[in-house]
Amino acid sequence: MKRILVGIKRVVDANVRIRVKPDGTGVITDGVKMAINPFDEIALEEALRIKERGAAEEVIVATVGPPDSQQQLRTALAMGADRALHVQADGVIEPLTVARALLKLIEREQPFLVILGKQAIDDDNGQTGQVLAALWNRPQATYGSKLELSGDAGLETIEVDLPAVITTDLRLNEPRYVKLPDIMKAKKKPLDTLNFAALGVEPRQQLKLVRFEPPPQRQKGIRVKDAAELVDALRKKGLL
Repeated sequence: MKRILVGIKRVVDANVRIRVKPDGTGVITDGVKMAINPFDEIALEEALRIKERGAAEEVIVATVGPPDSQQQLRTALAMGADRALHVQADGVIEPLTVARALLKLIEREQPFLVILGKQAIDDDNGQTGQVLAALWNRPQATYGSKLELSGDAGLETIEVDLPAVITTDLRLNEPRYVKLPDIMKAKKKPLDTLNFAALGVEPRQQLKLVRFEPPPQRQKGIRVKDAAELVDALRKKGLL
């Protein structure tokens, strides 16, 4: 069966204003709306379109993350994915560990194509696709803004042989709207839960997150009538 595997990640919704914890150890997620990483949603949309054109028979969506990630997997199933795979893991999960877990799923499912978002909007690493392609020893095409399949090769600006790994850019497509009936149908679709031990993956933390800081706030402008008033206003603000 010609399968496409799509990797997704649970992140804070892109429309939510991010707040950093007072101690700088991370961002506040309690009570915050979570969603599929936007780039991963584009990757899934592209896989579904390939299937709808008859070039694939099954779309599998996979994630590595905490139990709550099943909510995003169900959304992916509602969009049209056929099956979901959940590798349960808590805490900080580095790209290399995610890539190793995805490689085990690839060995199990034997997809002819793997599509990932080019990066996650929370950590912005942009590494998982490239690392996965290296571990899998397959070609990679990153930051894709157009994807066509011709025979047994993937065509973007460059041509690669399949199986391959592709990461998607924002210009590739616009993800479909999920309707309520599709959400109800998604509850009946298979969602397998695994862990690192079952896949033979040993998580190793090689990066240390030192501190999170919010972006600088833009200062309000100063309205003045002339240069002398400007100098006076800047002195009052301690800027001169």
